[in-house]
Amino acid sequence: MKILIILPNWLGDAIMTTPAIELLAHYYPQTAFTFIGSYVSIEALKHHPKCINTVVDETKKASSRLLATYKLAKELGEFDMVVNFRNQIHASLLSYFTGTVLTLARRSWHSQLLLSHPKKVSTHQHLVLQYIEIAMQNTDEYQNETPPLRLYISKHNFDKPTLGINAGATYGSAKRWYPERFAQVAAAFSEKYDIIIFGGPNEVEMAADIQNSLEKLNISNFTNLAGKTSVEELCSHVGGCSLFITNDSGPMHIAAAYQVPTVAIFGPTKHKETSQWMNEKSVIVRHDMECAPCMKRECPLKHHECMKGITASEVIEAVKSIL
Repeated sequence: MKILIILPNWLGDAIMTTPAIELLAHYYPQTAFTFIGSYVSIEALKHHPKCINTVVDETKKASSRLLATYKLAKELGEFDMVVNFRNQIHASLLSYFTGTVLTLARRSWHSQLLLSHPKKVSTHQHLVLQYIEIAMQNTDEYQNETPPLRLYISKHNFDKPTLGINAGATYGSAKRWYPERFAQVAAAFSEKYDIIIFGGPNEVEMAADIQNSLEKLNISNFTNLAGKTSVEELCSHVGGCSLFITNDSGPMHIAAAYQVPTVAIFGPTKHKETSQWMNEKSVIVRHDMECAPCMKRECPLKHHECMKGITASEVIEAVKSIL
């Protein structure tokens, strides 16, 4: 059975589709997946053993995205089923243009017009469960199973217990706790763990701030990998950590896929929807506020109190609770 999977663009969201993909692989054992999505989504998920083809969707760069989407769909050809995890009109058009009869997606005005199975999915549940509802709606045998996250990239073997620090969050500054506080937490556990600072190409400056703060605290057993890892290397190195401290971010979900004990710091986002999925040793640090979750990229009230109010000592105590 040939199944086209249209992945979300964000790394964390793509990883949260993996339980749904595992269920599809189980209930359609002869399936062959084609994955299409952003570069980061493809790099993280392309190692699935039933994936036979991957395509990075670059139609957004075309002068006519509609025409580029049509051409891409015709190049892909017809499938037995399309599962569209991206709630966006061009993803619906891509599904439709392939000529596939069975097309599954979240209900929206465009999916109702274009696709065969647009399902109304409650947003008052974890995003993993939302993706499963979309993917498994055509399977009578499905019994509300909920697998863990799954990545097929081997984790890195560090010589010593390693603490990973991830101060970035691609979505926006409102999701980011403060570099000097990450450094204070890392310093508190530096005698037991070597420290790795993670970050993407746009988070090098933030990682440098953590490095400078650690140096001021006379901590030297750290490595700054910000901007120096591929997506595959990021997954491998996060997976090899003994402990992970992070904002709500893609690397947070990588850590969950490898069951790395994690303290996650949440501010403006919906922790019940995007927290770590089925990680036995995961703690959320957050403050209840009237203005949260605002889901904004930057604090609309300019005070950022949902993050500013979280102290290093709170996070240190949260780390101790899972060790």
